[in-house]
Amino acid sequence: MLLAIDIGNTNIVLGGFSEDKLEFVARIATDATKTEDEYATKIKSILTLHDVDKRAVQGAIISSVVPPLNTIFRCAVKTVYGINPIMVGPGIKTGINIHCDDPSSVGADLICGCVAAHHIYGSPSLIIDMGTATKFMLVDKSGAFTGASIIPGVNVALKALASATAQLPQISLEAPKSVIGKNTADCMRSGAVFGNASMIDGMIDRFNEEMGDILPVYATGGIAPMIIPYCKHEITLNENLILEGLNILYKKNNK
Repeated sequence: MLLAIDIGNTNIVLGGFSEDKLEFVARIATDATKTEDEYATKIKSILTLHDVDKRAVQGAIISSVVPPLNTIFRCAVKTVYGINPIMVGPGIKTGINIHCDDPSSVGADLICGCVAAHHIYGSPSLIIDMGTATKFMLVDKSGAFTGASIIPGVNVALKALASATAQLPQISLEAPKSVIGKNTADCMRSGAVFGNASMIDGMIDRFNEEMGDILPVYATGGIAPMIIPYCKHEITLNENLILEGLNILYKKNNK
């Protein structure tokens, strides 16, 4: 089994692949203060919960946008499984070109998403990753990553709104019955869900206009299932696109 780990600012997603089949997905909260031993215990417990034998894990790959956790997770995986995981970063074989000002600055999660979309669906494509931030990644006809747009994530914006105002509460993220809210919570939910769906539709229009083409659009990330169904454009939802990208990258770099 391959253990794929995506370390994000809010959550850490773990997935287990057996011959390209995703056997399980688990999420834990990101906490940069935790130690190697604490994360080793969490990883071991999660795989035990999913009935994964310790001896079954033969490889590991990590993407991370939280640098303080990079070494901690490498060591945690090494402690539990005796494996040196591959880290997604400069020098790794991706199979796609990166056309931007500083290729080394492109986030590991962006690379994973673009690699997965290119190899699974083909190119060109527009990939939307909805997590702590909402990211739009463009892959051109040749399969090259050509740039992105980054917007504050839905939950980040909601928390900022509640913390910066005296009377607006923290709310759960779910769609109200109507875009026209009749109470404070539903007014906020309308803005969060329908407002972000409209933003996504508008950004897709702008990408299409600039590219002079109608781009296939794919969405991933923990927030995507709550927002994408309310978009007017045709968008393929694949919640595990980043993990799929990690699986592809592992095969490319473990020959």
